[in-house]
Amino acid sequence: MKNHIPFYLILILISISCTDSLEKNNITPEYVIVIHGGAGNTQQKDLSEEKQKEYLKHLNNALSIGEEILASNGTCIEAIEKTINYLEDCPLFNAGKGAVFNHKGQNEMDASIMQGWDLNAGAVAGVRYIKNPISAAIQIMNNSEHVMMSGIGASEFAKQENLEIVDSSYFFTNDRWNSLQNILKSEKYGTVGCVVLDKYGNLAAGTSTGGMTNKKFNRIGDSPIIGAGTYANNETCAVSATGHGEYFIRYTVAHDISALMEYKGLSLKQASDLVINQKLKNAGGNGGIIAVDKNGNISMTFNTNMMFRAYTKSTGEKELGIFK
Repeated sequence: MKNHIPFYLILILISISCTDSLEKNNITPEYVIVIHGGAGNTQQKDLSEEKQKEYLKHLNNALSIGEEILASNGTCIEAIEKTINYLEDCPLFNAGKGAVFNHKGQNEMDASIMQGWDLNAGAVAGVRYIKNPISAAIQIMNNSEHVMMSGIGASEFAKQENLEIVDSSYFFTNDRWNSLQNILKSEKYGTVGCVVLDKYGNLAAGTSTGGMTNKKFNRIGDSPIIGAGTYANNETCAVSATGHGEYFIRYTVAHDISALMEYKGLSLKQASDLVINQKLKNAGGNGGIIAVDKNGNISMTFNTNMMFRAYTKSTGEKELGIFK
């Protein structure tokens, strides 16, 4: 065992070449989990090897949490919640603890969840005091007649549901504060997401974010919007998006991928490539998606230089990556 090297320290694989071959595999896995930690245009030379290893370590930790739940007959919603909770609690990512600051130096977070068997969904937008926004989105889905709640009202509901409410100081990190001070508008990666196919044949997707650094006027992006940043349908696929939210909203990216599969009969890879690398890119939209279909095929497609990403299957397939 002393010679064992953790997988995330061994290599960074290219997701596109990997997913090309995945759909040729006719074995349907018992479960699949795919996660992302945001997309951006950072060059590999600008992210130190030490920092890359740190990101990959935490992606691997999050992936392991979800996989353990699924392997133990847990549901897709349980796996998504605990996986994203881990990423929300990690200051490296733009969600929860690591949420970026808006123009006023405040943290405003969004999250959403959708389950594919009945299309039920829940979302929060512009919340400032909920420690784990994805958990609030799940409570809205399960325990209210609504789909989306925002701001103070969402926090009041979360408190009623016994979720942890924290002081705004909890979300302060020096890296995010410095990003605001330097107005680094070019780097917005960090949104987190998770899509799952569980042992029961159910699909679900979840997304959580702190939004854009220096955002104004209570701006809300695609992450809490069902059909834009998050979508799941047992007949097709589950999708979580990351990138320039305004474009993902206008082009209803997550639902568009599902619709192309449902109405045109495209494969998950074909639909993802068409939406992300053609429609979205041609419109000037940057970002990517993670997705899994009802047969366990996965897509990790992005039109930026990098996307923090990882997946594993019950069959033993596993990948972690950052750059193309």
